[in-house]
Amino acid sequence: MTSSESRPAVSDRVFRALADAVLSGRYEPGEKLPTQRQLVADLDVNMTSVREALKRLEQLRLVESRQGDAMRVTDWRAQGGLDVIALVLVRSGALDRDALRAVMEARASMLSEAGRLAAARRDDAQVERLHELAAAIAGADAPAAAQALDFAFFAELVDASGNLVFVLVMNSIRELYFEHADLFHGIVDAPQSLASRYGEITRAIAEHDGAGAGAAVRELAEAQAEQLEAALAGEAASPAP
Repeated sequence: MTSSESRPAVSDRVFRALADAVLSGRYEPGEKLPTQRQLVADLDVNMTSVREALKRLEQLRLVESRQGDAMRVTDWRAQGGLDVIALVLVRSGALDRDALRAVMEARASMLSEAGRLAAARRDDAQVERLHELAAAIAGADAPAAAQALDFAFFAELVDASGNLVFVLVMNSIRELYFEHADLFHGIVDAPQSLASRYGEITRAIAEHDGAGAGAAVRELAEAQAEQLEAALAGEAASPAP
């Protein structure tokens, strides 16, 4: 532990290192983790930080402790919850491309259904807010602004759907998304090319056209997924400076 690192920062570093090891398969389901003393020595940290990190892993059901036995790795694919998605998606500061495709596929389906529901359940204030956000996206001149407005638009759409689970999903990914906003900037790459689609979605919702809203949302979400894939491929192909 360096003198400049606070205890929470050290605990977070330990947590991320162990989570990466579990999610990458370095530790198999059912395998024992190293003892706490071993982890302290291997990671050059204190016992408190290790215990805090292990507690977080246990809360996420990535490991489990049984009386009289060492802490063991769980089958996180069978037992993990929504919070695990963030750890699977971004590991060691980079996007896992397979996990990203799965997330974007689920995103398109969820947002499409939210659009269909919003057309039936929205109120006038929500429609007005969607109109404002669609117009703001069309006029955005900075990628970061367009990215924030895009998230706000879909958060408003999900809220208008009246589906609590969809709302909680959006809440759960908000921190991850903005913490790693630079990794997702391809979603709104050249925002003007997709700007009109936000207006199409809003019109369909305003007109109570559930099928039209759902289809328009899916088209936009799938186009964004393609843009993100292309942006990431371009970055991977670019030579290092």
